[in-house]
Amino acid sequence: MKKIIFIGLLASLLANAETADNLYLKNACNSCHGMYGEGIGASPRLQGQSEAVLLRRLKNLKQGKTRTAFGNIMISFAKNLSDEEIVNMAKYLSTLKRVEGKEIYELEYEDNTGDGSS
Repeated sequence: MKKIIFIGLLASLLANAETADNLYLKNACNSCHGMYGEGIGASPRLQGQSEAVLLRRLKNLKQGKTRTAFGNIMISFAKNLSDEEIVNMAKYLSTLKRVEGKEIYELEYEDNTGDGSS
């Protein structure tokens, strides 16, 4: 009986666990850093940065430490992340790879099925 309860609890925790890519979208990171972490305008590129650097930066932001004006905006976002989410986010972002030779947004629409208008 204990084994069944444990398995049920574990399954529940796994079902409620949020993947880093979903967390990235849920927290609207893509609105400034781009859908693929490529950076937009003055917002830095996160894609392909080292996990250690990203982890340190997110931890500093969560503690309210920043050296840039844009960092002030990030503090509120980082404070809403748990320590586990910060670790997962740093791992996720460090695995994103740049797509060379083609504009990244062209890849999503290259099947020529229409322009999406109604």
